[in-house]
Amino acid sequence: MRIRSLGVIDDAVVELSPGFTAVTGETGAGKTMVVTSLGLLLGGRADPALVRIGAKAAVVEGRITVPEGTAAVVRAQEAGAELDEGALLISRTVSAEGRSRAHLGGRSVPVGMLTELADDLVAVHGQTDQQGLLKLSRQRGALDRYAGDAVAGPLAKYQGAYRRLRAVSTELDTIVTRARERAQEADLLRFGLDEIAAVEPRAGEDVELASEAERLGHAEALASAASAAHAALAGNPEDPEGVDATTLVGGANRALDAVRSHDPALSALADRIGEIGILLSDVAGELAGYADDLDADPLRLAAVEERRAALTQLTRKYGADIDEVLAWAEQGSARLLELDGDDERIGELTAERDGLRVELSALAQALTDARVEAASRFAQAVTQELASLAMPHARVSFDIRHTDDPDGVEIDGRTVAYGPSGVDEVELLLAPHPGAPPRPIAKGASGGELSRVMLAVEVVFAGTDPVPTYLFDEVDAGVGGKAAVEIGRRLAKLAKSAQVVVVTHLPQVAAFADRQLLVEKTNDGTVTRSGVTVLEGEDRIRELSRMLAGQEDSETARAHAEELLATARADA
Repeated sequence: MRIRSLGVIDDAVVELSPGFTAVTGETGAGKTMVVTSLGLLLGGRADPALVRIGAKAAVVEGRITVPEGTAAVVRAQEAGAELDEGALLISRTVSAEGRSRAHLGGRSVPVGMLTELADDLVAVHGQTDQQGLLKLSRQRGALDRYAGDAVAGPLAKYQGAYRRLRAVSTELDTIVTRARERAQEADLLRFGLDEIAAVEPRAGEDVELASEAERLGHAEALASAASAAHAALAGNPEDPEGVDATTLVGGANRALDAVRSHDPALSALADRIGEIGILLSDVAGELAGYADDLDADPLRLAAVEERRAALTQLTRKYGADIDEVLAWAEQGSARLLELDGDDERIGELTAERDGLRVELSALAQALTDARVEAASRFAQAVTQELASLAMPHARVSFDIRHTDDPDGVEIDGRTVAYGPSGVDEVELLLAPHPGAPPRPIAKGASGGELSRVMLAVEVVFAGTDPVPTYLFDEVDAGVGGKAAVEIGRRLAKLAKSAQVVVVTHLPQVAAFADRQLLVEKTNDGTVTRSGVTVLEGEDRIRELSRMLAGQEDSETARAHAEELLATARADA
């Protein structure tokens, strides 16, 4: 990773090797920024307070080697990312104003995309994760994760039935509680539909009537104009001496007809005049028919206006025109059928709800049985791991219990509360030594014991649901002496099958690392490129001595550091 302008880090490169890498340094030197940087690359929350004072933005760039065909690679490639020689290039920028940008494989992506990849790439654990393990929901999630398909299958079926039950119950409650409102809505719909049915409007009728009313209102003027136009075209019988268009055009046609054979151009003109004569005759005939057919009946006009008034009453209430009124009526009829069917629908929903509750009870029981079986194996595996972490007499167990609820589902003759994850309340119990009663880890474990329980849980997970990289931040807090040595030894064992990165202040842990990185500030309080160094030989002994006694040159501390390294190498 390359880290720029993040916290105390000005510009530094952190190369994390395969196996077990320990990151050490003085308190406040910036060790935790390594964890923070990786968290940003994996879609963590962008806090503008992390941006170094005076810088415009903090930038973290990472190169993560990933095998071809893995879920992370497939998802990244679907987003348009490209691999660089078998590695994913990820970058995250956080501005001082709080804006955040992410890039994956050369493509800009939403930050949520990095979060999607995180679970398949890196498991990050720190003090906040220990506190998270105290939550019952996290403990149930840990058990389900360990159980794998044995719980995932029943849980998927349960959740499907649970979602359907919630949907049915919500619809049923809505119908019952809104019965009065729905009855009022039905009455209004019936009134409107009856009013429309009484008028019996036809589609487009309002447009047709408006046109007819316009024609009837000007019938005399229209008839007079049509008669005058007819007389101008075809002549007036009462004025035989009058000149009309048809006669004039006929005369023109006859004048040309005698000579048209002498010139094709003139013949063409004569043909056009003949066409005009035919057209004039047709129009004159239609004008005569229009004048004869025109209805100037005032009674018809009154009937049309009355009908238009009735249609206007509908368009004022139900639509801009009659077509919209008819559309409202169609939708209203469908809605009224739905409202009138409430009683029948209530019966259907009630029957479905009762059937789903019975089904959910059976699925919840199957889910509980799967968890109980997995809990026994999980507790035994974690107990064995604790024996390797200097807690040989500790015993881990699970308390899987149910809470009575009269509105719940029936399990083994009891009506118990249920939720989206089943009916089980899962709590991890710890008996740290023989004779001690099992108690919730929140109450029965010290800080150091809790660190070891969490590490044991992760080691067990590594055997069933491994990820390529594990990052532990101060997981050894509250631990010292022999327990610290055992933690270091266990981390080294975990590193044989995965990459393990540990931010630690304990020399007993750091000594087991395959590689040790030292983070140190310059005189101005920043961490630069030269501030992250790989410790080897004498330099590593000096750092372990400092961690042991706070004195790099103490002969006693040096001897102890050399002994720690020798012990770790012997175990390897």
